[in-house]
Amino acid sequence: MEQRGYEAPRLRQRCIAFAVGLVLMSVASAQIRYSIFEEVKEGTVVGNIVKDLGLDRSTLKDRKYRIVSTSTDPFFHVNQKDGILYVSRKIDREEVCERSSTCLINVKTVLENPLEVHYVGVEVLDVNDHSPSFPEKEKRLDISESVLPGARFQLQASRDPDGGHFSVQHYKLSDNDHFRLEVKDKGEDGKVPILVLQKSLDREVVSSHSLILTAFDEGKPPKSGEMNIRVDVLDVNDNTPIFSKDAYSVMLDENAPVGTTVIQVNATDLDDGPNGEVMYSFGNSVNQKLFKLFEINSSTGEIIVKGLIDYEHKDKYEIEIQASDKGLAPLTTEKSVIIKIVDVNDNAPEIEVTSFSSSIPEDSRPGTTVALISISDFDSGLNGKVVCYISEDVPFSLSPLLQANMYSLVTKSPLDREKQTQYVLTILAEDSGQPSLSSEKTISVVISDVNDNIPEFSHSPYTYYVNENNAPGASVFSVRASDRDENDNALISYRILRDAGEDSKLTSFLNINPENGDILALKSFDFETLKTFQFQVVATDSGTPSLSSNVTVNVFILDQNDNAPVILYPVSANGSAEGVEEMPRNVNAGHLVTKVRAYDPDIGYNGWLLFSLQEVSDHSLFGLDRYTGQIRTLRSFTETDEAYHKLVILVKDNGNISLSATATVIVKAVEPKEAFAASDIKSAAKDEEESNVTFYLIITLGSVSALFLISISVLIVMQCSKPSDYSSKYLKDTNYDGTLCHSIQYRSGDKRYMLVGPRMSIGSTIVPGSNANTLILPDRRQASGEVSKVTSNAMLELQETQLWGTVLHPGFFIHCRIREQQATNLTYIPRLFACVMICCLSKVSNGLSCEFVKYMAVVCGEVKGITVYCSMSFFST
Repeated sequence: MEQRGYEAPRLRQRCIAFAVGLVLMSVASAQIRYSIFEEVKEGTVVGNIVKDLGLDRSTLKDRKYRIVSTSTDPFFHVNQKDGILYVSRKIDREEVCERSSTCLINVKTVLENPLEVHYVGVEVLDVNDHSPSFPEKEKRLDISESVLPGARFQLQASRDPDGGHFSVQHYKLSDNDHFRLEVKDKGEDGKVPILVLQKSLDREVVSSHSLILTAFDEGKPPKSGEMNIRVDVLDVNDNTPIFSKDAYSVMLDENAPVGTTVIQVNATDLDDGPNGEVMYSFGNSVNQKLFKLFEINSSTGEIIVKGLIDYEHKDKYEIEIQASDKGLAPLTTEKSVIIKIVDVNDNAPEIEVTSFSSSIPEDSRPGTTVALISISDFDSGLNGKVVCYISEDVPFSLSPLLQANMYSLVTKSPLDREKQTQYVLTILAEDSGQPSLSSEKTISVVISDVNDNIPEFSHSPYTYYVNENNAPGASVFSVRASDRDENDNALISYRILRDAGEDSKLTSFLNINPENGDILALKSFDFETLKTFQFQVVATDSGTPSLSSNVTVNVFILDQNDNAPVILYPVSANGSAEGVEEMPRNVNAGHLVTKVRAYDPDIGYNGWLLFSLQEVSDHSLFGLDRYTGQIRTLRSFTETDEAYHKLVILVKDNGNISLSATATVIVKAVEPKEAFAASDIKSAAKDEEESNVTFYLIITLGSVSALFLISISVLIVMQCSKPSDYSSKYLKDTNYDGTLCHSIQYRSGDKRYMLVGPRMSIGSTIVPGSNANTLILPDRRQASGEVSKVTSNAMLELQETQLWGTVLHPGFFIHCRIREQQATNLTYIPRLFACVMICCLSKVSNGLSCEFVKYMAVVCGEVKGITVYCSMSFFST
């Protein structure tokens, strides 16, 4: 580049040397070096850092490539688009580096994500922008005429802020006969002109001499500065002061208090009077800055501390002390005093923290870099040797880098935001001085969330009881889940798990609010159709990738009194139940005329039916059992009794708001002969019908028996191989006694009622009129005799009741309807036996409970995942 000029070869050599050093440095840092001339314009290109370091220019912006500087107005800036280093403002080398021979500005650049640190050295090259100048425009010298040729008079050096060959290089004295010029090179203090007397002075010939001293630099073209010298010739003071030592050197602690005596110099003069009185002063070549640090007692020669002495600023001073007599033409002698500054541990370590991310993910691996720590101490030796560590017990540590006093803050163990969201770290830096000094820096590290927690439901599983006939579209229940993550990772949405199985039919009429988990039923539940079901709800968070969990919801439908009693006998026709019964006139009191039969699909009190006479032609002739619906004569017929009687029976349930139905029975009293004839005709028809039915049932019995024998052989093996811990997937009631899978119990008087789940206890009996849904359980708190009495009474009520039962089996449905009177007839035994065989077959093939009560066989349990409720086949022993 043009700014490098003739220094390009030298810079290439430096770059090669630095390249070797780069191999030994940390992977996260590198250093290159450029050079520019001072006073270049703002925006001047310094160098292409990306190209020289081999970085990818397209990633600079994303990686936040920048310059780290403590200055509010830095000299340079880097372009994130092209990676080129530019000059930000005009640089004055003399202001930045003062009189240093090499002016090097170190620039620290950083790439984040991942971390890389590169050090760029920019050398500011000097230009000849200053002219030499003397401290005084005119210098006046008093020289005695007795001074012999060869006498030397040191003058104040010309100063040029430029460095190198642009500083003062030589002097020129105007032509004269008495003086010549010598130049003494004093290193940092520059070249000092010395006026040498080459020919004795004669005041009587010439009393003063005017000379011009010119200072030149080696610029092209060179620049110069002049000083007028006037020499006044004095008379007869021919002895100069002489110092007592050839050299003065002293050690001085930094931060020495103001007024401290550094050293005392001594000089003598052999002359008498004023010509022998010595005065001390700083030499003409002393830098003006020293006058702020030291002063000298002109009478005693003591050098005294005047300002703050700082070892870190300068560790050695060389001061020219001038001893002059008080003669009319004073003679002077100069001597150098070397003051060496001793370092004192007066600087605490300085900590510079560069954070490369506002937060760190909680799943960061151990060893992930969080921040870069730079430690500096301006002291030297042990006073500048620093140890850095973290004061708290945290999952972070400081890892030293190859570059001195550089550390990286890294993770040392896994992080968990759910346990702690933020760490406040205190970094301590302590030097090895006596006493040691320390400093600390606080860093706040925020742990950012990652999606590492699945949603958790408040209950598992959920169990809800819902009344049937609920309003469609209304919320029936809800599920709630929480997530320990935050923001989107904790934002939960809900959905119902739907599959292609049987459960999909049940979940198709359910809908869930995905935001709050409220579940709505799109249609009303019907206890008589569906008593329980289960489904699963999935909770999914909004993280990436999302996490989910599911929960099982068990729903039990509670019965409501929404079904009116159904009259089974007399048979309904044209919307009304009406039957005609004929009976002989000669019957006695208590004769069973007929029985009104009805059932209610509801359960419990809602299905418990009571019978009452709403309308009767003669209250004294007929009576109705309110529980069984039996109509009996209260007395014998008389000659005056009417032959035609109309009875209207009201059947109602026991719900909170009871529902009812009516049946009409027409009773005709006929003569005994007519009654017997009608009975024979009915019996003949029934015998013929039963003969046909018996034939069909014998065929059915044979088929079922064969199937049973084959199936039981195979399935017994399956039962034996079934694990002993096999259990139903349905929830068990807390009162489960080994035979009941689920039940809802309640008490009325001395009886306990149970709303039956899939199984029924052996000691249970059926309340008449309950449609086999309500069982009377023996109260175990009573004596066994009372239990037998309750059961016996219930069974007596059953003997004259038309008995109903169902046997469920995959693929077919059998309904047994048998009167108790028919059960004693041998023609009905095959039909009863078929029901019992199917009951046992169902037990073996489907794991159902088949239990025998005195007058019935009870089948209940599960068939292929569908709950099978109590089904009964009644028979006579």
